[in-house]
Amino acid sequence: MDSSIIIKKAWEGYDASKTIRNIEDISAMVSTNHVYRITFDDEDIIIAKLSFFGKFEHFKEDHRIIHSLSNNLLYPFENLLAKSLLKNNRVYVYRYKQGKTDAWVVFYNPTRILNRLPRRLDDDMIKKLGYQLGKFHKACSRIKNVLPKSSKTLRTDIYDLQRQLEKNERKFGTAMQVDFLKYHCEQFLKNRSKYNMSSFEIIPVFIDWNIGNFSVTPELELYSRWDYDWFRMSYRLLDFYFFSRVVSDAGDRTVFSYVIGPMMEDRFIAFLKEYHKVNPVTADEIRFLKEAYRFFILNYVIKDGKYFFNEQYAKKLQAEAFEIYLPSVDRDFDADKIIKVLGLE
Repeated sequence: MDSSIIIKKAWEGYDASKTIRNIEDISAMVSTNHVYRITFDDEDIIIAKLSFFGKFEHFKEDHRIIHSLSNNLLYPFENLLAKSLLKNNRVYVYRYKQGKTDAWVVFYNPTRILNRLPRRLDDDMIKKLGYQLGKFHKACSRIKNVLPKSSKTLRTDIYDLQRQLEKNERKFGTAMQVDFLKYHCEQFLKNRSKYNMSSFEIIPVFIDWNIGNFSVTPELELYSRWDYDWFRMSYRLLDFYFFSRVVSDAGDRTVFSYVIGPMMEDRFIAFLKEYHKVNPVTADEIRFLKEAYRFFILNYVIKDGKYFFNEQYAKKLQAEAFEIYLPSVDRDFDADKIIKVLGLE
């Protein structure tokens, strides 16, 4: 697949009067999605995102929700999100279908970037980051009722995985591994009924908050956020696992894994204490954290891993899901420890 041809066709559909001079691949090379810096003859620059991960309808839906979110967020987050280009007052999304290729393109204005967080945070940084996420989630909560509706839910994604497990077992490994995945899908669906989930707010969550996806001011305030691969309307808890990794003792790693351990570290609990001061959490939300983690592994590593991650990472992460991640869910997460420190009932 020649990405430059797709990008050029996408741009022609947007504004054929403006000529592309150069297309540069600036992707992180971890996922199958690609990001390009496009320079025009008049020196203007935009960013293009090329994706064939997931469903086109979800991609389009997500970007329209994000556009509405970025338009409606108030100070100090009014300029936080990278802005998609519009045509006829709607986010412009181009779909390329030819043979077996089904890809889609969206264009962004380049994002201003201030400071990146260091690979390992100190205690003060952890507290400030917890406070910032609490404020950001609160800002998202205030405008949740004016955002377009989303068709994705945690249940629909798990139902989709269950259907795939029934339809094509061999795709997921041995019979024992398939039974293991079916068990964890059932556990997730069963355990949801244990918590007062009707009280959990549905807000915009970006999930993938690794330090390469956002920048901060010198005072550690959130400054800019880009990369919307795993965006969805869901529970704020889905953002917590990645922040536990950001604040973990190990810090950011070039070769990464998705172990549950960071959510039990004192550093993450310190982060949650600051979050809780500005945006209180409930005991049931903390209990549900392990289910949010289970969902993350089942949905993003198992169900979509081979489509989203490049092959090397997909194989590594999926093998670790069977050997390490899923066996640890019910064994290694202790909600009571966090509930006690936060003083929750």
